[in-house]
Amino acid sequence: MSEKLKEFAEVPQQFVREGNQFLTRCTKPTQKDVEFFQICRAVAVGFAVMGFIGYFVKLIHIPINNILVYGVYLANSKTY
Repeated sequence: MSEKLKEFAEVPQQFVREGNQFLTRCTKPTQKDVEFFQICRAVAVGFAVMGFIGYFVKLIHIPINNILVYGVYLANSKTY
């Protein structure tokens, strides 16, 4: 019974130990550091690229959607 209790207590201890090791290896980017500006630039470029992709997908699909909807309208109307 005590072995299972030790195993149960070992998991959180190992997690905390590994978390502390990870945090001691990591460094925060500073504003003076080039790394901070590289991260900001990468995020801004990512937002811009995703925005342009979304814009062009929407731009292409609006006419296609109108053609499909208008085609269904013509097929259902009797007066052509």
